[in-house]
Amino acid sequence: MRLVVLTLATLLVTFAIDGAQTSAHADPYRWCAMYGARGATNCYFVTLDQCRAALSGMGGFCQPNNFYDGRPVVTAEDGGRRSRSRVR
Repeated sequence: MRLVVLTLATLLVTFAIDGAQTSAHADPYRWCAMYGARGATNCYFVTLDQCRAALSGMGGFCQPNNFYDGRPVVTAEDGGRRSRSRVR
């Protein structure tokens, strides 16, 4: 019985340590839009111009994303275009 409890405890500690060692990923987007009086935030902008365009006519300001990690944003190589085939 002691062997079973000791084995289970060892496995539990091993999984807990392994789970704690996974690396966290930060945000790859450099700019955040802060929308005026509503207090809403949108941090999905790669360039300052994109952020400013989103705020145009709505009010607010752009600020650097505190969680930006410097990684480039990866997009689909084919540009999202796919051929469609008709089912008959």
